[in-house]
Amino acid sequence: MEPDRITGFVESGLVTPERMRVVEKNACSLGVTELQLMESAGSALARIVGDLHPARILVLCGSGNNGGDGMVAARHLQKETTTDVCYLDAGPRSSSPSLQLAALKHCRVGLHPILSRDDLPPLEGLFSHADVILDALLGIGAHGTLREPLISIVSLANASGARIIAADVPTPGMRVDRVCAFHRPKVAGSTVIDIGIPVEAECMVGPGELTLIPKRDPNGHKGAGGQVLVIGGGPYQGAPWLAGLGALRAGADIVWIASPVFEPIPDLIYEPLSGQRIGEEHIDRLIELAQRADVIVCGNGLGTGSHTVVTAVAPYCTRAVFDADALRLPLPVAANETVYTPHAGEFARMTGQKLPGDTIGRAEMARSAGFSGTILLKGHVDIITDNTRVRFNRTGHPAMSVGGTGDVLAGVTAGILCHLPAFEAACIAAYVTGRAGERVAEERGEGMLASDLVDRIPAELFRSEGV
Repeated sequence: MEPDRITGFVESGLVTPERMRVVEKNACSLGVTELQLMESAGSALARIVGDLHPARILVLCGSGNNGGDGMVAARHLQKETTTDVCYLDAGPRSSSPSLQLAALKHCRVGLHPILSRDDLPPLEGLFSHADVILDALLGIGAHGTLREPLISIVSLANASGARIIAADVPTPGMRVDRVCAFHRPKVAGSTVIDIGIPVEAECMVGPGELTLIPKRDPNGHKGAGGQVLVIGGGPYQGAPWLAGLGALRAGADIVWIASPVFEPIPDLIYEPLSGQRIGEEHIDRLIELAQRADVIVCGNGLGTGSHTVVTAVAPYCTRAVFDADALRLPLPVAANETVYTPHAGEFARMTGQKLPGDTIGRAEMARSAGFSGTILLKGHVDIITDNTRVRFNRTGHPAMSVGGTGDVLAGVTAGILCHLPAFEAACIAAYVTGRAGERVAEERGEGMLASDLVDRIPAELFRSEGV
């Protein structure tokens, strides 16, 4: 895709810290290093501070990347004015800020490490004599209640007569005269600085989305990872079992399969339904099962004769992923959050509209479809939209056209939906399932099976490094 063609899908306005971390990680995966972003941010800060023509500058730096931005600014300001840097020296410092601190040791900058508030009294003159104070203590990493020595640092800055400029986000409690936000504003009224993040980092799903996955509670009990119910099968027996395995590999603790057809897979709990296909006689039991599950997956291998059951059960589902044969009119809608996972033919069946051949046109049509939920439109480039936001996913391999890969994707989506909102769950599911397909294709090429994807999901979803 050409970057200039996707600019219409770039979001504007305030951005959350969580979303900004996603964008930054995606930018790094596209070739813009963390150090490049830090250099862009810090040099821009230096220009803004320098325009005030201060005689003395005090830069307050934390141990994270925001502190690294401040250190870059100090390095650029050293030749223009008297520059001092007070930096937190307790706890670990990541690699990029460590490199910036090492560079400052060779500059004409006063360096003042702070371990505790006992280190602050000798430094009070730096605060009182500063013309400008640059707040680079926490940035988007700010959370919770301030502790010492930050409380005392903020107090000294507030008591000074200096103009205070915050880097990206003000430290809680800090009075500020100006906030300089990187890429997009995090608080209202900020001056936005372009730091060179590629447009695709905003619109394309990438490794940054993996930062949204919550860590498992070490004290959690069985079932805390999510409980998923798959309703399907009858005409096509393998589909619901592939979906169930996808949900397990995506982190769900317990998965039931409600189906007329049994397959001996010990990891999945089988809920037998009488007859050859799912019918109205099963509705009461399916509602009972749906009410105790966190997420429902419905439609896989279901056939064309069970849609009245789907629409009857849907309102009792808290969250649901509707796939394959459930994608018919009237569309089922879960009580809270719904994900639809159509391919082009199913989208046409849902809307009466044939998708255009180009990706941008497909995205515009999907966004304007007006469904009450999130759409994960499968294709050469997957399109995820919630009627407002749009993301594109280009992971995957042509060999994934084999039957059953969509069932795995539906299950993976459900497993993630146990813990994240529908839009984010759909984005991550598309990305990691595509990545898993790429890994399988490296080994098996066109001989890929849908079941080959299942065991590759955890390595892509739960990697410690999101690149």
